[in-house]
Amino acid sequence: MSQAHWTKFEKETEEEVKNLVKHISGIQDEEEQNFQLALKFTWSNFRFHRFLDANSHKVQRSVNGIYEKLMVHSDLSKAESWVRLTEEFLNSPLPNTDGTKVWLDKKHTEWSEEESEDEDSQQPLSREDSGIQVDRTPQEDQEKTVPVTWTVGEPDARSWLEQHVVTPYWQGHTPRFPHSLHLHSNLLNVWDQHVYNTDPLYLPEEKAFVTETQVIRETLWLLSGVKKHFIFQHQDGKVVVRNDVVVTHLTNNCLRSVLEHIAVYGQAVFRLQRFIDEVTGYDTEPCPPGSYSSKQGTEPPFRTYQAFVWALYKYFTSFKQELTTIERDLIGKDETVTLAGVLDRLTPHLAQIKVLHKVFCTGVAEVPPETPNVVRASHLLNTLYKAIIEYDSVGEASQQAVALLFSLWTETVRPYLEIVDEWIVHGHLFDPAKEFIIQRNKDVPVNHRDFWYATYTLYSISETVESEDKLSDAASGSSAGEQGSKSQLTMVSFLKPVLKQIIMAGKSMQLLKNLDCKEAEQTDGSTRDAERKSLYTLFLESVQSRLRCRVDSPVDTVTEQQATKQSLIKMQSIVAQHLQMDDIHDPLLAINFARLYLEQSDFHERFSGGDVIVDRSSESVTCQTFELTLRSCLYPHIQKRYIECCGNLMTTLKKDYRLLEYLQAMRNYFLLEAGDTMYDFYTAIFDKVLEKESWQQLAFLNVQLQEAVGQRCPEDSSRLSIFLETIDPVRKKQPINNLDGLTLSYKVSLLPTLST
Repeated sequence: MSQAHWTKFEKETEEEVKNLVKHISGIQDEEEQNFQLALKFTWSNFRFHRFLDANSHKVQRSVNGIYEKLMVHSDLSKAESWVRLTEEFLNSPLPNTDGTKVWLDKKHTEWSEEESEDEDSQQPLSREDSGIQVDRTPQEDQEKTVPVTWTVGEPDARSWLEQHVVTPYWQGHTPRFPHSLHLHSNLLNVWDQHVYNTDPLYLPEEKAFVTETQVIRETLWLLSGVKKHFIFQHQDGKVVVRNDVVVTHLTNNCLRSVLEHIAVYGQAVFRLQRFIDEVTGYDTEPCPPGSYSSKQGTEPPFRTYQAFVWALYKYFTSFKQELTTIERDLIGKDETVTLAGVLDRLTPHLAQIKVLHKVFCTGVAEVPPETPNVVRASHLLNTLYKAIIEYDSVGEASQQAVALLFSLWTETVRPYLEIVDEWIVHGHLFDPAKEFIIQRNKDVPVNHRDFWYATYTLYSISETVESEDKLSDAASGSSAGEQGSKSQLTMVSFLKPVLKQIIMAGKSMQLLKNLDCKEAEQTDGSTRDAERKSLYTLFLESVQSRLRCRVDSPVDTVTEQQATKQSLIKMQSIVAQHLQMDDIHDPLLAINFARLYLEQSDFHERFSGGDVIVDRSSESVTCQTFELTLRSCLYPHIQKRYIECCGNLMTTLKKDYRLLEYLQAMRNYFLLEAGDTMYDFYTAIFDKVLEKESWQQLAFLNVQLQEAVGQRCPEDSSRLSIFLETIDPVRKKQPINNLDGLTLSYKVSLLPTLST
């Protein structure tokens, strides 16, 4: 290898490469042939990342491919010449050339001698070879083939590639690319000439010419989330189209209308992608005031937003795969790819992006700054819930939108169901971000007398006032729905039917955990808990089995469809006759009345018989399909857990803590059902009051109580005691009011003292 022109660094590298070869191969003689081969191989890998040896199979495959193309285009003479010359070239002895330089010159092989005199020797294969007329610009006729001579590794090699690979259309004042002079390919020039002739005030402007392929590529890049473009630009967070971008075969207004339509979806993708980056923490751009990221700062996003972002991320992953497939087809050039064809192919995806952006704007972007997480989470879930019902009511026209929203909802609702599952299974309401509508009041311990009443707070959000209210769940949570209806409050919609059961089950399980009873240990043992399926998993399995139900039993489905159709036709005729009586003929109204009647009359019968098979056909689609899914796939699991928790609590209190005995004691002594026992006790006090003697001595009261109880119920004498409380003098209007300070106490084992 020649080292005369090498730099000091290259010479040092040469020595290191030799040492490497000596160390690995063990050959110390640098003049040996094997050492030189290893040295060349190593240098080749360092420079080109591979050994520069031609693959004979690839070469032969390329030669055969060109021969087949010539035969397809009926160029028999060229095909024969191609085969003969390539075989002659491949079978010729290899010349002794320097491996560092590549010379391209036509004098090595006289290809032109084998072709006709009027054909260009260096012209590449094109449509002209097939006999198809192709328009050529004068510039193409004037171009001369110049032998290219360049050296690998020279400084101007990169600039040569940049000038010959693609026209740098993204730079200003770029030369116009050569194109056909056909009328269809020059519609822009024809239109500009027409405007110039008809409008005396028309002034031509500088334009940036691009090809349709370049427009398609930038469209794909925009929809994939790329922020820097030439045709599309980001200004103040909005995607706009350049005014000077044109193509030769479309007018400026036509191209701009198409690009602005694309920019709307690009803006939606940009906003959704930015929200994903903000939640995941990958956003590097400054955020405008009032945005989600500026509000949160260093605070991590709560789990509901994380789940929503994960659902969006999964959708955009599949969407970008589709964009990559289109771009691969564009690069392959196996078939014609036009902008109209790409947009038609992306129409279903663009409609889905529109739905996602609408949900994002309503559920996330429009939420005021400094809003609590509980409001943000509930508002997002309600937005998805209402969107599913809204699109589902349309029918088959929005089937893809319903499927997309339902998959989005199932992912977003996962943190909520996990919080519910942790509460009703382990008795622990784990909600560090305070996004759940029920919050634990930490000031009230489990062993407090007001635990069942004041332990949890139910948050509801008012749509009209947009303020946060705290509603006590009122003992068992049964009045939460009534309070919400009176004040027009909304909460997480899908939990309304089972909110009472969730509160009751959560309280019962927490109380069981605190009592440390055997049932709780058996129910929540580590082994059984490892085998237990979470509420979210059970919900997904129920949904999957519900969706497979129609596939597994096609006979039953057809039977139900026929019965539903017959009932629908019958009711439609009845309602139609009724409407015609008032000179009102509206077939659509009659159909909707019939569906409404079937929905209301047959709902309980069909639902009580087991899982309801909901057909997506036009005969059975109703606006309550989503609610039926929740009723059959989610609510039964919560109801089952509610029955288990409350049943275990009552069994424990009855069995281990003698609840019934204590309640009977309360009735005996506090409600005076003990008969003569409490009669003897209070008679002694009333006698003192009548005689106007002092009776407020604790010793006297306890003696009278023990004598009265000890005679008939000696087992309760140690549990009962008397206390005296100070009474406000204002309340002592009558002598009988003095008894208000008398407090009877009954001690219960292992439970808080109950007093009255």
